[in-house]
Amino acid sequence: MTATRRDLLIKGSLLSAAAALGPRAWAADPIKLGSLLDTSGNFDAYGKPMDMATDLAIEEINKAGGLLGRQVRKVGYDTQSNMAMYTKFAQQVTRQDKVDVVIGGILSASREAIRPLLNREKVLYVYTPLYEGGVCDGNTFLTGITPAQQAEVLVPFAMKKWGKKAYILAADYNYGQYMAKWFQKFLAENGGSAAGVEFFPLDVADFNSTIAKIQQAKPDFVLSALVGGAHMSFYRQWAAAGMKAKIPMASSTLGVGNEHQVLTATEGDGILVAYNYSTELQNPANKAFLESWGRKYNGNTKAIHELAASHYQGIRLWAEGVKKAGSLSRDKVAAAMASGLAIDAPSGKVTVDPQTHHVTLDVHVMEMRNQQLKVVQSFSQRGPRETQAVCDLRKNPKSSTQHEIKL
Repeated sequence: MTATRRDLLIKGSLLSAAAALGPRAWAADPIKLGSLLDTSGNFDAYGKPMDMATDLAIEEINKAGGLLGRQVRKVGYDTQSNMAMYTKFAQQVTRQDKVDVVIGGILSASREAIRPLLNREKVLYVYTPLYEGGVCDGNTFLTGITPAQQAEVLVPFAMKKWGKKAYILAADYNYGQYMAKWFQKFLAENGGSAAGVEFFPLDVADFNSTIAKIQQAKPDFVLSALVGGAHMSFYRQWAAAGMKAKIPMASSTLGVGNEHQVLTATEGDGILVAYNYSTELQNPANKAFLESWGRKYNGNTKAIHELAASHYQGIRLWAEGVKKAGSLSRDKVAAAMASGLAIDAPSGKVTVDPQTHHVTLDVHVMEMRNQQLKVVQSFSQRGPRETQAVCDLRKNPKSSTQHEIKL
């Protein structure tokens, strides 16, 4: 047998075997999705379900044939709720692992720790949590809700229900500082005011003196942008002090990490929030999402929270961008995503805004009842108006800054 004939027979046998194996016989090296999430430490309640959402989305993509005939593989690192670890592992995934995209980060501080690095390394970045708005970056897509989508409906809803004077509590880093300003803006626009504003480092867990200050200020309600495990103490101390029955509360963060399942009904019932996703949403995509999650995670759909759903949706948007681009080229995928790409997501329709690389989506005001988030009013297809006011990537595609929006 000649070498040429033998090679052809061997090649034919391999092709037959590949055909028999079906879509798992991938044609090339895997597409690498870099994942940087806090799956341990103070923010693991956010990060663990986001990591589960990552695995589910990748599994679904691969079962459907992958992308460009290639399997998607996660290259993931636990950033341990430590900002220094974000920088370390961002360097690892870009310079050594050579990933094709990074989808990760939880706190705004973590995003800003890695976003400039990913720009320099020319690796596309997708950031999925809710945040304070203002990022204008041609290399970054942001798929979570922003203040004009969330606080702009939550604050007037709470004012109509409870009154015009609010006491503001916020985490002492860029998200909390920005959100406190947004709260004050929306209070003022609706004829209200802030009775007080306080900021707290992420490790603060004693709020007794603050509770005393709020009692003295006598606001109509409290607005909270507290973040992380330590800040959960506030809600327990508030209820234990008998304040929950006296002064109601709304929050832009409580529940995004399923905190309402940790608080007792006595501690949480009646608190108002506003988010993009609820497991109660009745649409075909959410039904399929819940069924798929349940199959993979032994029916544990209670693990799903706002950040997990947003993360899943961000990965699916990126995947659709790759399909539309027909390429993994950063510029081509970014252009495909920024063309007004839309998906029917578990939360409803989600559409990339070409001007800002943010998304247009639905927002739901919800009330905590019996450790669940019950939708009380929905607002359809809200755009990222605050960021649109300062960002136009169609005119300035190389922009890579976060604007401090003047209120």
